[in-house]
Amino acid sequence: MSHRHPVLIFLLLVLPSLQLLRGQDDSGESDPRVQQLYLQAKAAQSKGDIAAAIAGYREILRIAPRLGPAYNNLGALYFRQRDYKAAADVLEQGLKLNPGMPSASALLGISLYESGEYLKARPRLEAAVKANPADENAQLFLVKDLSKLSEYQTASSQLQQLASRQPKNQEVWYLLAKTYMKLSEQALAKMNSIDPDSVLSHELSAEVMESMNNYDGAVVELKKAVEMNPQRSGTHFKLGEAYRGLDQWDAALDQFQAELALNPANCQAQWKIGATQLQNNSSAEQALAGINKALSLCPGMTEARVDRARALIKLNRNKEAVADLEEAVKTQPAEASNHFLLAKTYRSLGRMQEAQTEMQIFSNLEESVRTATAERAREVIKNKESPR
Repeated sequence: MSHRHPVLIFLLLVLPSLQLLRGQDDSGESDPRVQQLYLQAKAAQSKGDIAAAIAGYREILRIAPRLGPAYNNLGALYFRQRDYKAAADVLEQGLKLNPGMPSASALLGISLYESGEYLKARPRLEAAVKANPADENAQLFLVKDLSKLSEYQTASSQLQQLASRQPKNQEVWYLLAKTYMKLSEQALAKMNSIDPDSVLSHELSAEVMESMNNYDGAVVELKKAVEMNPQRSGTHFKLGEAYRGLDQWDAALDQFQAELALNPANCQAQWKIGATQLQNNSSAEQALAGINKALSLCPGMTEARVDRARALIKLNRNKEAVADLEEAVKTQPAEASNHFLLAKTYRSLGRMQEAQTEMQIFSNLEESVRTATAERAREVIKNKESPR
């Protein structure tokens, strides 16, 4: 399988535009031999005979060593052959003669990047992007170069610009995600260098573990944080969430209640108390009272509305539950479980047509998830089976 370099399209745009300049009396361009060699090199290039084209440009430069665009063309041909060192050497000579060639600066920066000369590549790529902000290929390589230099903050700024202009470019979002991950790692390392045994260090370690579904590890870290500062707002809540991840409802309830004792106006803690009471089969009336109080404080919590609907359904107040579920599917139309619960509630009320509609939406959303999962699995298998 042949491998096309990611800047091949860029080269196809650059090469035809790099014509020899007119009117440079001291460049040697008017020499008939140069004109003949140029036509021969151009013909060889069009036939795919890159070696012959390179030989032609080298001869041109022997005769006319001050002909700047010839360096550009020759450098681009070396680049096409992936001889990045030769490309960089030639392009640098051309830019000394004619610094006003942003395409040559971009190609030089990319050549240096491909050669592992990241420090040298940066100013060339920055100059190219400054001279031609529309050159998104040069900007993308600048991002990659900055990442190699661990300049993630600057890289993220460049990527945000690219993402605003190319919102459908998956590579840009992939690089932005990686950059944010690196910034996060740097921040964590800095935190640990200040005090690896602080409350914040334990909380952040717990959040990392939770992101990997390691709730046992998160509980250990958060218990340390609570022991160090039991009066700190927010830590009990996080520990309660970790216990919920382990289905340890009573322990979770204790932590949410401890959080609420520190801050009685905490609507999130108030809601989680009610939601946890639903999970551990406490009184549905008691759970409903807590969730109602949370929603009176923060009426915009959609997930709390769903939990209130669950409490109402347990109390056989299905008609009242419908209003919350209808609001939930309106606010979060892509959440399949809300459509399923609304369909069940409609059915219990004899509203069969509406129940059927919601169940169809639920099925469509579930099918979309299954299709996407299957597609990713096929891609993984395909990549494993593809020859290296």
